[in-house]
Amino acid sequence: MEIGRRQFIHSAVLGASLLTVPSKAADIVFRPGTGTGTGTGTGGPSPLLLGRAKAALAAHKARIRNHDLLAIADFSKASRDPRFYLVDLRSGKSDTFLVAHGKGSDPSHSGWVQHFSNVHGSEATSAGSYLVGDTYIGQYGESRRLIGLDPQNDQAEARAIVIHPAWYVNQSLIHDQGKIGRSQGCFAFAKDDIREILERVAPGCLLYADKV
Repeated sequence: MEIGRRQFIHSAVLGASLLTVPSKAADIVFRPGTGTGTGTGTGGPSPLLLGRAKAALAAHKARIRNHDLLAIADFSKASRDPRFYLVDLRSGKSDTFLVAHGKGSDPSHSGWVQHFSNVHGSEATSAGSYLVGDTYIGQYGESRRLIGLDPQNDQAEARAIVIHPAWYVNQSLIHDQGKIGRSQGCFAFAKDDIREILERVAPGCLLYADKV
């Protein structure tokens, strides 16, 4: 029954992307972020993932205050690549940043997301739509809460899945080992990038995570 429900929701979101997305993926121009911890990769999320994110924005519009920005984590890509996108839907421009995934999604530390999980104690990344919540000061410093909006990530608050800075997200680790470190399921960013992330991925925004 749960599987059927998820399939129905996923189909509805994909269908919405065909009806409610005003701009085309080809209209988005990507450029790398400016922080020293940010990678320099080119390109952006796949058109399919961008369409899903826009559809999610439309599907959850009643709870999202900022409809001009999309934050997208493309976990189809390796952790060494900038794969977190801040897409300005007004200008069609986007910035890219490094972001870590959870240990439970990559048990062998290959640098690639193998699977998602919404289970407590899994230390895995969850796919789906997130409402960006309040700022707080935690063990890693200034951080931001996330609220899961979909069945596959509705335990995000209870699991303390948040946005936070981390020492293990940096170019030095990529140079030394070809990948960054792993979180406990949180969206962890380079310390040099966290200020821009917190300024732009503000409370009321949508963060969408998935892989294709």
